[in-house]
Amino acid sequence: MRNAYIAELYELAGEDERVLALVADNGAIVYDKYRQRFPDRFINFGIAEANMVAAAAGMASCGKIPFAYTISGFLTMRAFEQVRNDVCLQRMNVKLVGIGAGFVYSDLGPTHHATEDISLMRSLPGMTVLSPADDLEAAKCTRAAAEINGPVYLRLGTGKSPVVYQEDYDYQLGRGVTLRQGEDVTIIATGGIVHEVLLAANQLEEEGLSVRVINLHTIKPIDNEIILEAAKETGAVLTVEEHTILGGLGSSVAEVLMEGGCGGVRFRRLGLEGVFPAGYGSYQEMKEINGLSKGHIAAVAKGMIGKR
Repeated sequence: MRNAYIAELYELAGEDERVLALVADNGAIVYDKYRQRFPDRFINFGIAEANMVAAAAGMASCGKIPFAYTISGFLTMRAFEQVRNDVCLQRMNVKLVGIGAGFVYSDLGPTHHATEDISLMRSLPGMTVLSPADDLEAAKCTRAAAEINGPVYLRLGTGKSPVVYQEDYDYQLGRGVTLRQGEDVTIIATGGIVHEVLLAANQLEEEGLSVRVINLHTIKPIDNEIILEAAKETGAVLTVEEHTILGGLGSSVAEVLMEGGCGGVRFRRLGLEGVFPAGYGSYQEMKEINGLSKGHIAAVAKGMIGKR
C-alpha cells in the first residue's frame, strides 16, 4: 500500500503544484523519485510529528494541500492535540497518512502497532477516515483524499499487500464494496485484514456455507445502506478488524445496526478485546496469535450461523 500511495501522490503532485509531501524522518528511499522531481515540495521534519502536523495546518491555511506521512501510531497519538486543534478545529485541508496499520510492523511490538487509530480519528469532527484493503484501493483512496476539501486520515499497511481486487472497479467515497455475495452470514472488514476474511469465506464455502463479504474502505462517513441491507438479508453480521473493538469498525457498524432498527440481528465484533496486540513474529504469526487468522475468523462466523 505504501508504494501505491507514493506513486499516486507523485501523479497528484504533477497535476497540482499545491500538493506537498511531508515526512517525519522516514520514507527517504521510497520518496526518491518524488524528491528528485519536486525537491521544493518535500519536507522532512525529523522525528517531530506534532511539529509536522502543526506546520501542515499552517501550509493548508495558505492554500497548500499537505500530505503528512509517518507511522500511524505516532501520527495519531503523539500528534493528537495538533490533529484536533490545528487541523480539525480549524477545518484545515490536511491529509494525514499513517503507515503500519494494525500490526503489520509485526516484530516491532505494540509501540509500533496502530490498533487504536480508527477510534481516535473517527471521534474528531470533520475528519474523513479511509482504510484501503490493497494497493489498488490505496491509490484510489489517495486520489479521493486529495479531492476532499478538509481533514482526511488515510490508514495504510506497508510494503506490498495481498491482492483483493483482481481488476479495476468504480471506487466511490463513503460506499462499501460487496466482494462476494452470501446468505448465511455477513462479514464486514476494513484494511489489510480483508484478504484474510476472503480466505475464511472460501474455507466456509467449501463446507457448504454462504458468506457475504463487505469491504468498508471508508470508515467515516460510513455506508449505512450496505450494512443494513446485508443485516436484513443474512440475519447475522460479524465485523473483523486489526484494531481494538472499542470505537473501531465494529463499534461503527453496531451504531448503524442499532440506529437502523436491526437490534435483533446476530452480531459479533472480532478484534482486540481490551488488550494490546500480543506476541512477536511475522505478520501472519501475529494474526494467528491474536485470533485474526482465516481459521479463527471462519470458526467465529460458523458459530454465528449455527445459532440460527
